[in-house]
Amino acid sequence: MSTTTTTTAGGVRVVKPTVASHLHDYWGRVRGGDLGSLPAVLGLIVLSLIFGVARETFFSPLNFANLFNQSAQVVFIAMGLVFVLLLGEIDLSAGFASGVCGAVMAILLTNHGWDWYTAIPVALATGLVIGFTLGFLVAKVGIPSFVVTLAAFLAFQGILLVLLSGGKNISIRDPFVLALANKNMSVVVSWVLAIAAVAGYAALQIARIRGRAKRGLVTDPMGIVLARIVALAVILFSAVAVLTAERSINPLISGSVKGVPIVAPIIAVFLIFWTFVLGRTTYGRHVYAVGGNTEAARRAGIPVDRVRISVFVICSFMAAVGGIIAASRANSVDPNSGGSNVLLYAVGAAVIGGTSLFGGKGRVLDAVIGGAVIAVIDNGMGLMGYSAGTKFVVTGLILLLAASVDALSRRRAAATGTR
Repeated sequence: MSTTTTTTAGGVRVVKPTVASHLHDYWGRVRGGDLGSLPAVLGLIVLSLIFGVARETFFSPLNFANLFNQSAQVVFIAMGLVFVLLLGEIDLSAGFASGVCGAVMAILLTNHGWDWYTAIPVALATGLVIGFTLGFLVAKVGIPSFVVTLAAFLAFQGILLVLLSGGKNISIRDPFVLALANKNMSVVVSWVLAIAAVAGYAALQIARIRGRAKRGLVTDPMGIVLARIVALAVILFSAVAVLTAERSINPLISGSVKGVPIVAPIIAVFLIFWTFVLGRTTYGRHVYAVGGNTEAARRAGIPVDRVRISVFVICSFMAAVGGIIAASRANSVDPNSGGSNVLLYAVGAAVIGGTSLFGGKGRVLDAVIGGAVIAVIDNGMGLMGYSAGTKFVVTGLILLLAASVDALSRRRAAATGTR
């Protein structure tokens, strides 16, 4: 590997890989089975090109904005499921848990006249209680997560019926809640946030390089860092340019529709926060350790049971967030809230994005990328006139392909000794 070595004023020798060596190492990891989100990213690009060529409306500003609202609930639930999957566990109740939390919020808002700033925290707290209960039964009682969450999956359907008095539809009229999944930021705010995001990312990357250099650690080549910053800027600025274009069919009659959907920065905030938790905290390292080898983690002094409980708490909390956003988008809740294919799509999003079903491998970003893949499939095939049955078949095949890639990459990694 080609590297350069420099010595700081304090006498610390810093090894700096070149761009060529960095790319060579990355390609080596890919060949060794460490694919990460690469298959999902390539699949997302290919699918977008196919649907864009088949239907020019696919790349329209209106349809592009719809993708965020369509995928939001699935993405939020998938973010939480990533934590559970990292431990090799599963939560089959996350979908209906989101429905229960959404119903709690709707009942407090509509039937009891609560304000959003009290109803939403109660709904989120409901998710925390659900997660703690599931995690306690799995970690302390020793019931397999499949059984516990399957029982909860069935029970939450009944709880929804009870909360909704046998099947009523409760409408939501609170302006703040409705805006979460149905309104857009102004054009100015959209651009300001995009510029701030790129500037913040650039500052963090540079600060990370300087920090590692001071400690004598290997740093990424500056060329790679600049490429990442430029790539983020191109993606964000292109997206904002499309989303700040006029989306209304007739602005004079129905009003102007411009700006980034409010749900987009909400997704970004949770993505940044949970990515930091997994990648930059002791807790995150414990999650990966327990997922990689539970017994070794226990012998290393990691509180395994607490970690196992905590991932279910996070999963149900994010399910509650997804339920709130889903209720906002539908302007109501009903007995099927969180049901249908929500859970299957959420699990599929995490796995398609690159999170391993075997535990120990995955990122929160996987949920976002996988959610985008599922949204593109559902949206694109809908524009092309395919039936719901065909969309389910295609989504299932892609999920099977993602699981196969995961299994084969793990086998490859074991054979090459990279895992």
